[in-house]
Amino acid sequence: MRLELSPRGRFGLAAAAIALVAGTAGYAIASLGREGAPEGTAGGREVLYWYDPMYPNQRFDRPGKSPFMDMQLVPKYADEAGETGGVRIDPALVQNLGMRTAEARRGTLGGGLTVTGTIGYNERDVALVQPRTSGFVQRTYGRAPNDVIRAGAPLADLLVPDWGGAQQEFLAVLRTGDAALINAARQRLALLGVPASTIAAVERDRRPRTVVTITSPVGGEIKSLGVRPGMSVAAGQTLAEVNGLGTVWLDAAVPEAMAGQLRPGVPVTATLAAYPGETFGGRVRTILPGAAAESRTITARIELANRGGRLRPGMFAAVSFAGNDRPALLVPSEAVIRTGRRTLVMLALDRGRYRAAEVRTGREANGQTEILAGLAEGEKVVTSGQFLIDSEASLAGMEIRPIGAAAGSAGGQARSGEGRTYQAAGRIERIAGNSITLSHGPVPAAGWPAMTMSFRLANPAIARGYRTGERVRFTFDQPPEGPTVRSIMRESAR
Repeated sequence: MRLELSPRGRFGLAAAAIALVAGTAGYAIASLGREGAPEGTAGGREVLYWYDPMYPNQRFDRPGKSPFMDMQLVPKYADEAGETGGVRIDPALVQNLGMRTAEARRGTLGGGLTVTGTIGYNERDVALVQPRTSGFVQRTYGRAPNDVIRAGAPLADLLVPDWGGAQQEFLAVLRTGDAALINAARQRLALLGVPASTIAAVERDRRPRTVVTITSPVGGEIKSLGVRPGMSVAAGQTLAEVNGLGTVWLDAAVPEAMAGQLRPGVPVTATLAAYPGETFGGRVRTILPGAAAESRTITARIELANRGGRLRPGMFAAVSFAGNDRPALLVPSEAVIRTGRRTLVMLALDRGRYRAAEVRTGREANGQTEILAGLAEGEKVVTSGQFLIDSEASLAGMEIRPIGAAAGSAGGQARSGEGRTYQAAGRIERIAGNSITLSHGPVPAAGWPAMTMSFRLANPAIARGYRTGERVRFTFDQPPEGPTVRSIMRESAR
């Protein structure tokens, strides 16, 4: 059977065929276009690419699971690319990662310091045992080095032949009854080294004594012993060295970075593993002048009472130095990032934005770090999840806010936006309009000695409520107009 089409029918069939081919080609072209570009939008926002926060330099053109980590890829949105001054993190991602922030706040930082130390002998409590005359050792008393002896303990019996004749003459003079001659003979025996107790015994018993017992003048440990039966000794020869144990030295190794906190007379407490729950008190006696090159520490020497000889040389101790609490701008220590070249914190800005800021840090205690410059009171810092912000910063080429560019803090106490800021402590001498006169201590960072000088006030309101004679801590900088106070806080503030 053969189907015959009219001219009108053939024309319609050709048109349908052309439409089919055109649709197929358009679909293919659209498919090819989608393969070469990121897939569409997410939440109504255009996506430039997807990436793994742990490997931010690797970009992907469609969502999915990261080939590096067991996590989903994160979109990079087009409306984030042109933003400056930081990076923006998707709030949902921030919540999933449990990112935490904390405010920089004024508080008190404990001035205490805890280090390790070693118990040692008190080298000032050493006695040398020497005979005052020559002779022969008749007897020793079984002593040995490291024995602990009491004061007056016998060490050796010494036969002194030279005393025999002198004592016989003394006895002959005693029989004469001449007081002047007796006194002269007594002095001669003393000059020969005869102890006063022996002279008294000879005078009492009228019998010469040529053997003297050498005793220890102090109680303690025998450090060295050089006497044996039968040996001859000379006058002034050292027979023994005894180190007293009534007090001991505790040498504490303090990092040189903390050396500025040490002063002779500072109270300390020591705890030892041998006596759990018990503390031993003392004071810093001296700070040794040298530093250990290997450990970069200096030695603070503390003298401790050693009741009952419980503190034994060689024991280790944990040494806690007392310190004065002082007000400071504080952030959690976990928020501080030390790169080796500089120290950073991640700032949490508004609308989910973040930025790195360089800071200068001071002391650290109890999980808090003192911020000397680079941060203002009330600014928020990231305390966990900084790796995500760091990866975003690497993608965006984020600039780091330099020290001195922090915004002013609340209450009119501003931080300098030009140059370096310094901290000092002093006493208010005078307040007049836009200036304040302060007697302050040394400012090593600025190369200043202790002196009394006038400062400009960045804002007269800074000194409002303060009176002459009050002791304060203050920050200042040195713009072209002259040294300018930027903030003041009473030292006694808590």
